[in-house]
Amino acid sequence: MEIEQSYIDIYKEFHEELKSNSAEVMNQGRDAAFDQFVALGFPTQKLEAYRYTDVRSRFATDYGMNLRRVPCRLTPSELVKCNVPGINSHLFFVVNDSFLSDASLPLSRDMEELMEKGVLWGSLKEHAEKYPELVARYYGKAVGSEADGLTMFNTAFAQDGFFLYVPKNVVIEKPVQLINVMHANADMMANSRNLIVLEEGASAKFLVCAHTMDKLNFLCNRVTEVFVGKNASYEQYKLEQTNYMMNNFGALFVKQEAGSHVVINDSTLHNGFTRNSIRVDLDGEHAETLLCGMAIGDREEHIDNTTYINHNVPNCHSRELYKYVVDDSSVGVFAGRVLVKEGAQKTEAYQSCKNICMTKEAHVYSKPQLEIYADDVKCSHGATTGQMDETALFYMRARGISEKEAKMLLMLAFMDDVIEKISLEALRNKIRLLVEKRFRGELAKCSGCVICKE
Repeated sequence: MEIEQSYIDIYKEFHEELKSNSAEVMNQGRDAAFDQFVALGFPTQKLEAYRYTDVRSRFATDYGMNLRRVPCRLTPSELVKCNVPGINSHLFFVVNDSFLSDASLPLSRDMEELMEKGVLWGSLKEHAEKYPELVARYYGKAVGSEADGLTMFNTAFAQDGFFLYVPKNVVIEKPVQLINVMHANADMMANSRNLIVLEEGASAKFLVCAHTMDKLNFLCNRVTEVFVGKNASYEQYKLEQTNYMMNNFGALFVKQEAGSHVVINDSTLHNGFTRNSIRVDLDGEHAETLLCGMAIGDREEHIDNTTYINHNVPNCHSRELYKYVVDDSSVGVFAGRVLVKEGAQKTEAYQSCKNICMTKEAHVYSKPQLEIYADDVKCSHGATTGQMDETALFYMRARGISEKEAKMLLMLAFMDDVIEKISLEALRNKIRLLVEKRFRGELAKCSGCVICKE
């Protein structure tokens, strides 16, 4: 427990100050979560879910933590203009683990209309203070009490994050875009919490981007809880473009009610060490989930996507597709479990993971799993890992295409069915361009962005 002990000491010394700079709703389960973290510690590689991902060593750095909530001196206008051409999003920022607001900016007319309909967005801490009963109804409920030590660590230390609430039958036409930025003058850790609630019949699209502004050792531990009500529709697209010094841990917990529709699409294009954990609970009949992602790795990058889809009731449908292309000495990890509980008849669940290793030193560890306790279901899973198709490469070179260009085109085509599952055309085109540049070895900058520099 050497690595854990330093954080245990920090919590014991500063827990009152930590609580005083957060909201009571977030504090209610804080001590219990800390006790669970003390009992569990950070996950070790002895656990099957972390077999190929060494979490503990990533926390060994002496990171700074902003427990006193020292305000960020940046403003959104100074920070970034990370606009996807044509997407016209509602743009928000979390710097490290604090929501960044700018009261000087006037609300647009469509945002005023959403406010009039009861839509809430902004700092989780502030909304938990202003609407404690609403936030308490959901906060921590998707995570539950059986989460691992990493999530309990977040619950113990998180003080702020992003909050979005969409009332019954309200549709947010424009995507909500959240840019997570790591920025400091010394090695920094951020623990933040996001809470997203869509009531019955509501609809929203959520775009999350991750960036770093400085070449420092950063560790980000973010937990997001999403509640999708009856017949509601939620789409989440996540794009990571950080650097090789970034340690990024993301845990997403989704609860779906009857007739709801959820799309989750993750893209890891540039990173250092990434662990994404996703758990989806289908709790109402006729709920649908599409879960997909892609990862591109080179140098010594590490990308781990671990997913859990729980079919808890009958007549639900889930599809899952992940693809990796790893080069140099990079490592990809995929572990996906689909659980069909007893009585969850008429379930349809399909899972696939396909991977390309460009060198002998690159590795992908893939483990798709089906656990079925019902007999009237349609379920399948599969995984393939191999090298570039030499026949296709020869065919293209025979027609005058250079080897480098041919490899790029084949890798882009390999990723295309993941990209095509992005419903936002402007975002789909942007991601396709970023993927192409990534395969060409270029660092693609966002339009007008002061963050994407290396």
